[in-house]
Amino acid sequence: MTFISVTRLHLRAIRFLPGFAMHAIRTRNQVRQATGFKTGALLQDHDWTFWTMTAWTDEASMRRYVMGGAHRSAMPSLVRWCDEASVVHWTQADTVLTSGSNLPPWEDADRRMRADGHPSKVRHPSPRHLTMTYRPPRLTRSGPIRAAAAGSEEPARH
Repeated sequence: MTFISVTRLHLRAIRFLPGFAMHAIRTRNQVRQATGFKTGALLQDHDWTFWTMTAWTDEASMRRYVMGGAHRSAMPSLVRWCDEASVVHWTQADTVLTSGSNLPPWEDADRRMRADGHPSKVRHPSPRHLTMTYRPPRLTRSGPIRAAAAGSEEPARH
Protein backbone atom coordinates (compact mmCIF):
# COMPACT_ATOMS: atom_id res chain seq x y z
CA MET A 1 0.00 0.00 0.00
CA THR A 2 1.04 3.58 -0.63
CA PHE A 3 0.20 6.49 1.66
CA ILE A 4 -0.77 9.61 -0.34
CA SER A 5 -0.56 13.13 1.09
CA VAL A 6 -1.95 16.19 -0.71
CA THR A 7 -1.69 19.82 0.38
CA ARG A 8 -3.17 22.95 -1.16
CA LEU A 9 -1.80 26.38 -0.20
CA HIS A 10 -3.00 29.78 -1.39
CA LEU A 11 -0.74 32.78 -0.76
CA ARG A 12 -2.74 35.81 0.30
CA ALA A 13 -0.40 38.28 -1.44
CA ILE A 14 2.30 38.16 -4.10
CA ARG A 15 4.76 39.77 -1.68
CA PHE A 16 5.04 36.39 0.06
CA LEU A 17 6.11 34.59 -3.11
CA PRO A 18 9.92 35.00 -2.73
CA GLY A 19 9.92 33.56 0.81
CA PHE A 20 7.51 30.82 -0.21
CA ALA A 21 9.73 29.88 -3.18
CA MET A 22 12.79 29.65 -0.91
CA HIS A 23 10.95 27.35 1.52
CA ALA A 24 9.53 25.30 -1.38
CA ILE A 25 13.03 24.59 -2.72
CA ARG A 26 14.31 23.61 0.71
CA THR A 27 11.37 21.33 1.47
CA ARG A 28 11.60 19.73 -1.98
CA ASN A 29 15.26 18.97 -1.34
CA GLN A 30 14.36 17.55 2.07
CA VAL A 31 11.55 15.32 0.77
CA ARG A 32 13.75 13.88 -2.00
CA GLN A 33 16.08 12.52 0.72
CA ALA A 34 13.34 11.50 3.19
CA THR A 35 13.12 7.89 4.30
CA GLY A 36 9.92 6.36 2.95
CA PHE A 37 9.36 8.93 0.18
CA LYS A 38 8.45 7.26 -3.11
CA THR A 39 7.53 10.04 -5.52
CA GLY A 40 5.63 13.30 -5.71
CA ALA A 41 4.39 16.16 -7.82
CA LEU A 42 3.89 19.91 -7.57
CA LEU A 43 1.07 21.83 -9.23
CA GLN A 44 1.13 25.59 -9.70
CA ASP A 45 -2.53 26.52 -9.81
CA HIS A 46 -4.34 29.83 -10.40
CA ASP A 47 -3.64 33.00 -8.41
CA TRP A 48 -0.70 31.97 -6.23
CA THR A 49 -2.18 28.58 -5.29
CA PHE A 50 0.18 25.61 -4.98
CA TRP A 51 -0.59 21.90 -4.60
CA THR A 52 1.79 19.16 -3.46
CA MET A 53 1.12 15.43 -3.78
CA THR A 54 3.53 12.91 -2.26
CA ALA A 55 3.54 9.12 -2.06
CA TRP A 56 5.06 7.35 0.97
CA THR A 57 5.73 3.83 2.15
CA ASP A 58 3.66 4.62 5.25
CA GLU A 59 2.10 7.43 7.24
CA ALA A 60 4.87 7.39 9.87
CA SER A 61 7.49 8.27 7.22
CA MET A 62 5.39 11.22 6.03
CA ARG A 63 4.90 12.45 9.61
CA ARG A 64 8.67 12.30 10.30
CA TYR A 65 9.28 14.44 7.22
CA VAL A 66 6.58 16.97 8.16
CA MET A 67 7.87 17.39 11.71
CA GLY A 68 11.53 17.87 10.85
CA GLY A 69 14.02 19.93 8.91
CA ALA A 70 13.04 22.45 6.27
CA HIS A 71 9.36 21.52 6.33
CA ARG A 72 9.03 22.23 10.04
CA SER A 73 10.88 25.54 9.56
CA ALA A 74 8.46 26.60 6.79
CA MET A 75 5.25 25.92 8.70
CA PRO A 76 5.18 29.09 10.90
CA SER A 77 5.60 31.30 7.84
CA LEU A 78 2.85 29.52 5.91
CA VAL A 79 0.38 30.19 8.73
CA ARG A 80 1.01 33.92 8.17
CA TRP A 81 1.40 33.92 4.37
CA CYS A 82 -1.56 31.73 3.39
CA ASP A 83 -5.24 32.59 3.57
CA GLU A 84 -6.26 29.09 2.44
CA ALA A 85 -4.54 25.83 3.35
CA SER A 86 -5.87 22.30 3.34
CA VAL A 87 -4.67 18.72 3.49
CA VAL A 88 -5.98 15.26 2.69
CA HIS A 89 -4.45 11.79 3.12
CA TRP A 90 -5.41 8.32 1.97
CA THR A 91 -3.97 4.89 1.30
CA GLN A 92 -4.09 3.26 -2.13
CA ALA A 93 -2.93 0.01 -3.68
CA ASP A 94 0.64 -0.13 -5.03
CA THR A 95 -0.44 -0.14 -8.66
CA VAL A 96 1.49 1.88 -11.19
CA LEU A 97 -0.91 4.26 -12.87
CA THR A 98 -0.87 5.35 -16.51
CA SER A 99 1.35 8.28 -15.56
CA GLY A 100 4.09 5.77 -14.72
CA SER A 101 4.07 6.49 -10.99
CA ASN A 102 2.09 5.61 -7.88
CA LEU A 103 0.44 9.04 -7.94
CA PRO A 104 -3.22 9.43 -8.80
CA PRO A 105 -4.33 12.14 -11.26
CA TRP A 106 -4.74 15.68 -9.94
CA GLU A 107 -8.50 15.42 -10.61
CA ASP A 108 -8.64 12.63 -8.01
CA ALA A 109 -6.61 14.70 -5.55
CA ASP A 110 -9.01 17.63 -5.99
CA ARG A 111 -12.05 15.36 -5.55
CA ARG A 112 -10.60 13.83 -2.37
CA MET A 113 -9.60 17.25 -1.01
CA ARG A 114 -13.17 18.50 -1.38
CA ALA A 115 -14.73 15.30 0.01
CA ASP A 116 -12.34 14.29 2.80
CA GLY A 117 -9.81 17.11 3.24
CA HIS A 118 -9.70 19.54 6.10
CA PRO A 119 -8.51 23.13 6.43
CA SER A 120 -5.18 23.81 8.12
CA LYS A 121 -4.55 26.67 10.51
CA VAL A 122 -4.02 30.11 8.93
CA ARG A 123 -4.02 33.51 10.65
CA HIS A 124 -5.88 35.40 7.90
CA PRO A 125 -8.46 32.98 6.44
CA SER A 126 -10.30 33.87 3.25
CA PRO A 127 -14.08 33.38 3.06
CA ARG A 128 -13.39 30.12 1.13
CA HIS A 129 -10.94 28.68 3.66
CA LEU A 130 -13.28 26.71 5.93
CA THR A 131 -15.73 25.72 3.17
CA MET A 132 -12.94 24.83 0.69
CA THR A 133 -15.03 26.27 -2.13
CA TYR A 134 -12.12 27.02 -4.42
CA ARG A 135 -12.34 26.69 -8.21
CA PRO A 136 -11.09 23.50 -9.87
CA PRO A 137 -7.30 23.45 -10.19
CA ARG A 138 -5.49 24.25 -13.42
CA LEU A 139 -3.93 20.92 -14.32
CA THR A 140 -1.39 22.00 -16.94
CA ARG A 141 1.39 23.29 -14.67
CA SER A 142 2.47 20.17 -12.85
CA GLY A 143 5.95 18.80 -12.39
CA PRO A 144 7.42 15.70 -10.72
CA ILE A 145 9.33 15.39 -7.47
CA ARG A 146 11.62 12.39 -7.73
CA ALA A 147 13.37 10.67 -4.87
CA ALA A 148 17.11 11.24 -4.81
CA ALA A 149 19.20 8.38 -6.14
CA ALA A 150 20.37 6.02 -3.41
CA GLY A 151 23.63 7.22 -1.94
CA SER A 152 23.44 10.69 -3.50
CA GLU A 153 23.32 13.84 -1.49
CA GLU A 154 22.54 17.35 -2.65
CA PRO A 155 24.92 20.00 -1.38
CA ALA A 156 23.74 21.92 1.65
CA ARG A 157 22.36 25.37 0.84
CA HIS A 158 22.53 28.08 3.45
